[in-house]
Amino acid sequence: MRADQILHPTEAGLYCPPGDFYIDPVRPVPRALITHGHGDHARAGHGAVMATRQTLEIMAIRYGEEFTAHRQADEGVARIGGVQVSFHPAGHILGSAQIAVMPDKGPKIVVSGDYCRAPNPVCASYEPVPCDIFVTEATFGLPVFRHPDPLLEMTRLIASMAEFPERPHLIGAYALGKAQRVIALARQAGIDGPIAIHGALQRLSDYHVEQGIDLGPLVPATAKEVQAQLVIAPPSAFASAWVQRFSDPVIGFASGWMAVRARARQRGVELPLVISDHVDWPQVTQTITELAPEEVWITHGTEEGLMRWCELQGIASRPLRLVGYEDEPE
Repeated sequence: MRADQILHPTEAGLYCPPGDFYIDPVRPVPRALITHGHGDHARAGHGAVMATRQTLEIMAIRYGEEFTAHRQADEGVARIGGVQVSFHPAGHILGSAQIAVMPDKGPKIVVSGDYCRAPNPVCASYEPVPCDIFVTEATFGLPVFRHPDPLLEMTRLIASMAEFPERPHLIGAYALGKAQRVIALARQAGIDGPIAIHGALQRLSDYHVEQGIDLGPLVPATAKEVQAQLVIAPPSAFASAWVQRFSDPVIGFASGWMAVRARARQRGVELPLVISDHVDWPQVTQTITELAPEEVWITHGTEEGLMRWCELQGIASRPLRLVGYEDEPE
């Protein structure tokens, strides 16, 4: 069986004909396998959804218990039609997984979804999965993207808090995964006191705690709690009246895109923190080198640079040009 008979791009997303399922479809389909709970990969309305237990629970929190007619949690290798599938940690956010698709005859394909190899205290670490074809993102698929150690970025936050103790530090971070990672990194860096969080982060942060992740003391970022020096909020909050309750705040934002100074200036960010939940250039090339696949498929991002690198390494590659996969929408 040829690779494109096992998995190929469609308008709805990656489709597996022998298993009759889609991976991270962008529109409702009869059966979906979901890599993680971010809104650009996990959508409501599918007939049946298979994912890790944590991703299913996150989808229920975000979309309601009736987000699908049928849920199936990953429990090891499962057969779906003419293929076997298995889920493996991706290191992106809590519950995130790569999906391996294994036909009875033909190449083994691993779909990474979004993945990260930097240490992440709020989820399982990335697990390399040997394969014939590796399907990777290229969100930061240019040599210029080399993300620093996240804990070093937290020392910059701590230094700013020490320099401006009278100013609250408002850090923008996506509600699922990034916000909890920033909080956990702050704890690792030595911030022990209460951290205030926007209401949009409360339920997902509570869920992380329920899963055994220590986020330390959290307080709601209400008018009574604005004396907290560190406040975490989703990016959308910074365009609302909510931010006006804080007097002369230091505005920060945690994202791999903060390495691009123009993006930081555009957002009015005084304290850009380069903390990414995606692989940077060294990580994506390291991963491909370690896996040594026969072919690399690139789902989304900056394909050209990674394709050129693959060519120089003697590895076949192709862009899938899937649409609908961007940063986590607010």
